[in-house]
Amino acid sequence: MFAYLHGAFKHKSPTSVVVDCSGVGYEVHISLYTYGKMESLESGRLWIQQIVREDKHTLYGFIDQVEKELFNYLISVSGIGPNTARLILSGMTPGSVKSAIMSEDHVSFTRVKGVGPKTAKRLIVELKDKIEKISAGQEFGIPTNQSNTSREEALSALITLGFQKAQVLKAIAKVEQTLDEDAETEMWIKTALQQLAG
Repeated sequence: MFAYLHGAFKHKSPTSVVVDCSGVGYEVHISLYTYGKMESLESGRLWIQQIVREDKHTLYGFIDQVEKELFNYLISVSGIGPNTARLILSGMTPGSVKSAIMSEDHVSFTRVKGVGPKTAKRLIVELKDKIEKISAGQEFGIPTNQSNTSREEALSALITLGFQKAQVLKAIAKVEQTLDEDAETEMWIKTALQQLAG
């Protein structure tokens, strides 16, 4: 239904954003990768994938078409739903997802909550041929927009992604021992995801 939304980015968080298009606000779920690219932007375009379930319609947004295409490939694999696909794209860049599939590195995928060894191997088998045609493009740096609320944003994002609050608090406590206080939100979340996967 939607190809993309272009408008002002309102109420940004590491897991979602409201895109204001001519006075209508669309709630869009995003990956950490997309959040990192749009964090410092006031407006722009997000490529959209609409997921329709019996009880709700959900919009997922992507900073580029490559990420959207990867998302659609990921959810085509049995055992991987939209939220798990978003977790994969939050813990890995599109380029590293492609690389892990091409090199048959199933371990990288098992670090993501909800992806076991069988699902990871199935993902690689089903997507290896398809993924060759995706150009992952250049890896861009994540814009830095430091904030003293990075810890709180990371905590909120991880709980929103489905982790238990107690687990997240433990992981964040460990992250605090290794990260600088002014580390950006994306780094907090990635490091905490590693702790949660361990």
